[in-house]
Amino acid sequence: MAPAQLLVVLDGTIVNIALPSADAELGLGAVNRQWVITAYLLTFGGLLLIGGRVGSAIGHRRAFIIGLIGFAVPSLIGGLAWSAEVLIAARALQGAFAALLAPAALTLLSISFTEERERGRAFGVFAAVGAAGSAIGLLLGGALTDFAGWRWCLYINVPIAVLVAIGAAITPRGAAVKQSGRIDVFGALLSAAGIAAIVIGIGRLDGQEVSVPVVTALLVGGLLLLVGFVLVERAAPDPILPLAILKNPARAGSFIAIALMFLAMFGFYLFMSYYMQDQLGYPPLNAGLVLLIHAVAALIGSMLIAGRLLGRVSAAVLVGAGLFAAAAGLAVLTFLGSGATNVLATHLVPAMVLTGLGMGMVITVTASTATEGVAVHEIGAASAAYNASQQLGAALGVALLNAVAVISSSGHRAVGAGGDDGAVVHGYTVALAVSAGILVAAAILAAILLGRRHRGFEDPPRPDHRAEPAHGS
Repeated sequence: MAPAQLLVVLDGTIVNIALPSADAELGLGAVNRQWVITAYLLTFGGLLLIGGRVGSAIGHRRAFIIGLIGFAVPSLIGGLAWSAEVLIAARALQGAFAALLAPAALTLLSISFTEERERGRAFGVFAAVGAAGSAIGLLLGGALTDFAGWRWCLYINVPIAVLVAIGAAITPRGAAVKQSGRIDVFGALLSAAGIAAIVIGIGRLDGQEVSVPVVTALLVGGLLLLVGFVLVERAAPDPILPLAILKNPARAGSFIAIALMFLAMFGFYLFMSYYMQDQLGYPPLNAGLVLLIHAVAALIGSMLIAGRLLGRVSAAVLVGAGLFAAAAGLAVLTFLGSGATNVLATHLVPAMVLTGLGMGMVITVTASTATEGVAVHEIGAASAAYNASQQLGAALGVALLNAVAVISSSGHRAVGAGGDDGAVVHGYTVALAVSAGILVAAAILAAILLGRRHRGFEDPPRPDHRAEPAHGS
């Protein structure tokens, strides 16, 4: 389960450092380059709810293996891409299969580990892979781009996915359940369309000529579609997202915290990749090595801090501390300048350490809290909702923060302050300041909601009359 989680998280960022090279070959352009990242995040986040429901219907083990094999095919197509459109389409298809794979992995983990201390250790390992995976993707992307070419950032998924699928197939089968009933396709389409409309609407804000009516229509339409989704789920006999899952304040706090963490961090990864290569002149591998500091810090935050303290220290304290640490790391970067010297020691290293520690702590605690106390037949939905919160936050973050950066850079350039490089860096720092503010607000809100953790949590995961045996699932 851990290498599968690494695969889906790694692919959210592995192309970031490769983007300048892919841009030069395929002509992506400054405005459209975000869609190589956003296409993956959008289909991943938009289809996660139905992916979790499909996993419950066919068996989570089976969904896990199908998701792995399906993920490998568009990875190969993306590596062979001959145009920007083919690359973006392949990334979108990767996200669709990741939406089947990710909730299956988290569900299997939740079912396998129920005792509090072993649950803490298991989720510490799982979260360490998730938290460090983004930075590992950047490091691996840099190495592959330098030594093999940017296309290998996609080819590399094929052998990993096949090997993990083989490992899953030969692993002894444990007790499993599947949920009967029809899949709520209409609800799934409403949620996916609503999320897509909002992300696309925000993404259009950074165009050269922003059409206010079009952006407004997309944003309002997306919100109305999501309202419709909620109404449909309330009436559906077999909803893809049982709304009772969201009624627990601690679980809702976990979804909010992880969504806003990913919103801030995926903008951070994008900006740091371009800043280190374009402004500091780092080769892709060197830029990846700097981000390795973030990955190591994430391992420490998840396994050595949160993994050991989970169950002993309040979830509200751990999540709040993690979000504040990450906010502090982003705040350090707001003092970057285009002509700054020795930024590695004064800005980049402190920021990598703080953001890594914070991200590792937040993922460990929220992954456990989001699935704690959920009946077995609803764990797939809770796992999908948790993963959807991550990916929706990431997709919105790339679109929103890229728009903030482009608009800020254009305004700075218009007044003739600091030249082109100064305008670009100004855009990055403004977007990072916005990210830091979002994380502070998230810390306060999550601390309030997670502080109510022990009020109303159900019993540990359990089978019930709605679950049926699913041999081989």
